[in-house]
Amino acid sequence: MPLPYRTLLLSLPLLYAANAVAQDTPKVLGDCANIADGLTRLACFDKLAATPAPRTEAAVVVNQVDGAPAATATVAIATAQPSAESSAKFSQLDHWELDQPYRRGLFKFRPHHANYLIANRSYRPNEQPYQVVRELSGDDITLSKSELAYQLSFKMKAMEGIFGKPVDLWVGYTQNSFWQAANSKASSPFRETNYQPEVMAIVPLAFNLGGVKLTHAGLGANHQSNGQSGTLSRSWNRVYAQLGIEKDGFSATARVWKRLSEDDDDNPDMVDYMGRGDLALAYRRDDHIYSSTLRYNLHTKKGAIQAGWAFPLAGNLKGYAQAFAGYGQSLIDYNYFQRSIGLGMLGTF
Repeated sequence: MPLPYRTLLLSLPLLYAANAVAQDTPKVLGDCANIADGLTRLACFDKLAATPAPRTEAAVVVNQVDGAPAATATVAIATAQPSAESSAKFSQLDHWELDQPYRRGLFKFRPHHANYLIANRSYRPNEQPYQVVRELSGDDITLSKSELAYQLSFKMKAMEGIFGKPVDLWVGYTQNSFWQAANSKASSPFRETNYQPEVMAIVPLAFNLGGVKLTHAGLGANHQSNGQSGTLSRSWNRVYAQLGIEKDGFSATARVWKRLSEDDDDNPDMVDYMGRGDLALAYRRDDHIYSSTLRYNLHTKKGAIQAGWAFPLAGNLKGYAQAFAGYGQSLIDYNYFQRSIGLGMLGTF
């Protein structure tokens, strides 16, 4: 059943909430000029005026006075801070605040993974986990192939320059939800929601290998669960290492992880399907962003690929198309092969 436009419109505040959370200090006058509300626009200009600009030194000539020879003096002048538009051409990973002009201090919200809202259509919903619940309740309701899927993801820097070293400590949070909005027979439930808090230590790198720039390395730990109990419970804990590179609008972040053992493990075979790492790729050209995330377990030959295309729409909102094939689209489906395609909006904050 196609998703009604009314349901999609009612869900738009979720994406705008992500905008409010991830919005940071404005970088150029145009960021403020596009704000419709007068008071909000004035506050934006005030915030921009309070942002210190990088300072450089310049030599100026002092006019000759009473026959004295001309002299030069060195004074500090403020230079324009690079805009978001120009930085995007050179760095896909500046949201880690790797370079000095982009460092904004502690406890400032930044985007982490993609923030999106899409109308999603799956090939075949995974009915098996809910079978026990149906038998206990006596309901004979099936899942809809159509649902709304959204992701909210942000992070903030908690510590900077740990122990006098160029290491920053970040904390992050990501939430994925799959909402059976059009499934009125089942009272439009949230089929699955995954929660993922994490902590990350990031160090900037300045290595250039044949034109490929190594941007950063990091260590992290995260917990991911679906908040369910009994037969629907899914969770795991990981520690991971990551490395980022970029070149000419292309960026890649590779992670390898180690699952931590648990006394009461609901899904001991999680790594068989989710693998031991992932590779996130992105390419930006003419305000379009092409992205993909790949996972694969060489021993079990199981994995997944998620591909996305973000295209200009309006301001910080982009149109967004997403396709998925493989295992682990959500935790409840970690061992279930799924194919889906979705269309909606993505926030580039």
